[in-house]
Amino acid sequence: MPYRAPRGTVDILPEEQAYWRYIEQKVIHITQLYGYERIDNPVFEDAGLFVRSVGEGTDIVQKEMYTFTDRSGSPLTLRPEGTASVCRAYLEHGMDNLPQPVKLYYIAPIFRYERPQAGRYRQHHQFGYEAIGDDDPALDAEVIDMAWRFCHALGLGQLTLQLNSIGCRQCRPAYLAALKDYYAANGGNLCADCTTRLQRNPLRLLDCKQATCQPVADAAPRSLDHLCSPCAEHFGNLRRYLELLGLPLVLNHRLVRGLDYYTRTVFEVQPAVEGAQSTLGGGGRYDDLIAELGGRPTPAIGFATGIERLSLNLKRQKVAVPALPKPGVFIVYADEKSREEAVKLAAALRQAGVSAVQAFGVRSLKSQLRQANTLAIRYTVIIGEAELKTGTVVLRDMSTAEQKTVPISQLVSLLHAVNL
Repeated sequence: MPYRAPRGTVDILPEEQAYWRYIEQKVIHITQLYGYERIDNPVFEDAGLFVRSVGEGTDIVQKEMYTFTDRSGSPLTLRPEGTASVCRAYLEHGMDNLPQPVKLYYIAPIFRYERPQAGRYRQHHQFGYEAIGDDDPALDAEVIDMAWRFCHALGLGQLTLQLNSIGCRQCRPAYLAALKDYYAANGGNLCADCTTRLQRNPLRLLDCKQATCQPVADAAPRSLDHLCSPCAEHFGNLRRYLELLGLPLVLNHRLVRGLDYYTRTVFEVQPAVEGAQSTLGGGGRYDDLIAELGGRPTPAIGFATGIERLSLNLKRQKVAVPALPKPGVFIVYADEKSREEAVKLAAALRQAGVSAVQAFGVRSLKSQLRQANTLAIRYTVIIGEAELKTGTVVLRDMSTAEQKTVPISQLVSLLHAVNL
């Protein structure tokens, strides 16, 4: 074949769509329960938005963004994450004047030039939600609770809830200094990426998945031991709220997020499967981001998860998802004259709310019935010369091979009676 899908992208074929519709239905349900409204942002934005928000020293900005110049010379970037676009829209449309917090969710394609792996693609799709405008730790607890309930609503089990606090602008510099000093003294065998991170983004040292870096990261200083009083109080109250909600917390001092805008609370939902791509989703606070983008200081918190990764975990855990509905009726015909009646009948059934497909081309009745079987359609309507003369059709139940002749005027009511 001369053309194939670009590396790191996949076609979402019809047989995969049942998983996607199932996830989307759960998204709609959980967002309604917690009072979130949908927002859809452009697929590309001013490149500076992501450099400013995600962080110039991050792998996303340094290695992974799809940036191009349009005909006017403006630098644009395909969206590498969802939060920055939502925050830009929050500012642009004056949502800071609405009752706070403003709760928004999205389902959108995300683009990152990464090494393709199971559940991670260069174009993937993300469900995310943001609660902007309040710093109450009870809001953090609600956002985390929503992520946890959503994953369980999908039918996924054996999950853990990982939690940490990475402090704020006041207390983090002292922690980063301690982290750098520790790695300078103990990081003689760091991988190439961590050698770069030590200078550019030391917090990400704790997130390295290379085996050689694990012992050093495990024994590294903990951010929880370096929190200022307000951050420590916020985290203590958050833990109390999460315990009230009955959520099974696992404190993980190595948990950080890959974007520079995170502050204080960070969390992840992880399944039992280990490895770099085991995380189902994660999020945290970003209390400085709105101000970084030109607005007033505005606290916020959010969560995001990949649709492809959710689908992969549904399959791994053998979660049965409802099949998508099939057409109710397949219409076959014996000759050219009865084909004309089939065309009219298909249109009449659809107008009456009955999903119907018809055979095409010049084929035998046997071949047409075989196609109905292949499509797993329950009922077949057969029209031939005799039926044309009597104003009837043959209604065949493909699951039992039983059939009966019925007046065409009664066909719709009969099909409605069997829930078609």
